[in-house]
Amino acid sequence: MGFGTSDDAGIYKLNDDTAIIMTVDFITPPVDDPFVFGQIAAANAISDVYAMGGTPLACLNLIAFPSGKLPEEFLHKIVAGGLSKISEAGAVLAGGHSIDDEEPKYGLSVTGTVHPERIWTNTGARPGDVIVLTKPIGSGVLFNANLKNWVSAAAMDNCLEVLTALNRRPAEIMRTFDIHAATDVTGFGLAGHALEMVGETAITIDIQIEALPIMDEALDMYRKGMTTGVNASNRQMVTGAMTMAPALPAWHQEIVFDPQTNGGLMVALPESQSQDLIAALQAAGIHSAAVIGRVTDQQENIRLLFS
Repeated sequence: MGFGTSDDAGIYKLNDDTAIIMTVDFITPPVDDPFVFGQIAAANAISDVYAMGGTPLACLNLIAFPSGKLPEEFLHKIVAGGLSKISEAGAVLAGGHSIDDEEPKYGLSVTGTVHPERIWTNTGARPGDVIVLTKPIGSGVLFNANLKNWVSAAAMDNCLEVLTALNRRPAEIMRTFDIHAATDVTGFGLAGHALEMVGETAITIDIQIEALPIMDEALDMYRKGMTTGVNASNRQMVTGAMTMAPALPAWHQEIVFDPQTNGGLMVALPESQSQDLIAALQAAGIHSAAVIGRVTDQQENIRLLFS
């Protein structure tokens, strides 16, 4: 697995039974709580292994920390938060590297394994497939709006619960289904990552806006005029390949460009298996899982349709 398909991680085949998955990710703090920051950053990095159909094994810390500005206790809490998610994933922390920097940054280099014949890639969706998403979207705008105290405590608590949740259980359940394509929804937003799933294939992914699971109050924030620093660039990324329902208000459109951190898994699978997958996910407590669209033969020059 190389650079050709913008996949979530690199894969190197060791033998006929084992390939290693390699990925790295780090972020700046989306929250003030250093322990929760560590949890979100670690879960976000580990998610790329799940998005390839793999199992995480070992992690290395990547840390930038302003040692002259913040107490050492904060650093300890960041690492403790990260370790809690590494352990929950069944992986181990094998070391890492830190530097002194003006702004805190934390993440992981993650190594995992997958059988070479059971790798998920973000391309491979086929006409007749449906698209399933496991987590609600909207965290980007909620974090920005929260800086102005626009978001209720309940909505932020719900948002953080979503962001600290590993994608481990959804991935384990999905391995028993015929997954044709998979990715996780992160910084490029739902639209950007859906377009990656289209790739160069002659298909159209048709997303039903009303079917999208959305975090509490996220649409309200866009209606009030809030946005994020990357919504515009995320929209630009898909301009020319996307058609949006003309009746959809501009503020409502923004939700599909909202950048996520440790977002849900988005997969394509045969429609005949979709309800069984949703039932299995919801039985496991993944209540936001939903069928959000379908894959068709390419409609004119439309690669991504929001209807």
